[in-house]
Amino acid sequence: MADITRRLGWRHLRSTPTAHIRHHRGGKLVHDGPGLGFWFRPLAAALSEVPVEDRELAMAFRARTADFQDVSVQATVTYRIGDPALAAARLDFSVDPDTGAWRGAPLEQLGTLLTETAQQHALDVLARTPLSAALVDGVAAVRDRIAEGLGAEPRLPATGIEVVAVRVMAVRPEAEVERALRTPARELIQQEADRATYERRAVAVERERAIAENELASQIELARREERLVEQRGANARREAEEGAAADRVRAQAEAARTVKLAEAEAARSVALARAEAEAAREVGEARAEAQAAWLRVHGDVDVATLHALTGTRLAENLPRIDSVTVSPDVLTGLLARFGGGSRG
Repeated sequence: MADITRRLGWRHLRSTPTAHIRHHRGGKLVHDGPGLGFWFRPLAAALSEVPVEDRELAMAFRARTADFQDVSVQATVTYRIGDPALAAARLDFSVDPDTGAWRGAPLEQLGTLLTETAQQHALDVLARTPLSAALVDGVAAVRDRIAEGLGAEPRLPATGIEVVAVRVMAVRPEAEVERALRTPARELIQQEADRATYERRAVAVERERAIAENELASQIELARREERLVEQRGANARREAEEGAAADRVRAQAEAARTVKLAEAEAARSVALARAEAEAAREVGEARAEAQAAWLRVHGDVDVATLHALTGTRLAENLPRIDSVTVSPDVLTGLLARFGGGSRG
């Protein structure tokens, strides 16, 4: 909206760079262009303000598909007024010289024109499209058809309107139909989620089984190694016992051999000693025999009295020590009688 200032019956208009101002005075065009500022008399001036910036027109309408399903379409059309003079001639863009406000509603008229034209082409393409196809490819199809229809609409260039862009945000069915359509997809998604959960659980179970098998294999391997260790220990113990027995046997054999040698030596020594003793005894016997024979030979030549004397001497030598002897007359008489009788014989 233009900014108008009052001064003593005069008015000063100041517009923005995006507003095209047309000032007529007495039926003649005095000022024409965007972003103008000038003084004028309100009673003789006819002012028009045409916006030339890009404007967004949001629209929402309902349509019916080929299978008689209602859908809602949300779209936005970007447009601008490319020929302000033509637009001001076709639509009422006049402003009040005192306030600068539009006398009419030109933008609403443009919006109605664009909305009805876009809606007509969207309804036409959706009426030949089933609901499933409209939900899948409807956005692009409706956008292209609206852009093509607005570009071919003769009223827009005749009004000085240029369509910059067309955007379609959504083509949606009714809430009940949308829920019904979502149900299979949700069930499929749920099935996929359940399958993923089951697969994850199966993978977890498989991993647990693998871990358990690894642990069991480790225990089996450990038991096998322990068995080998026990066998090795037993073999070592047997080998040690065999070696100990062999060593004991060798020691026993050596001890037995030594004992045999000692016994043989002792026997030989005993035999030699016995022989020596026997020889000595024989020699002693022979010597004694010879001495006895010599003694007998010696005593054979001696008389009886001498033998008696010697006998008494030997007897006295072999008798125990006698400190005192008491000889009675009878004993002495008998002894003397024996000695006397023997000497006579």
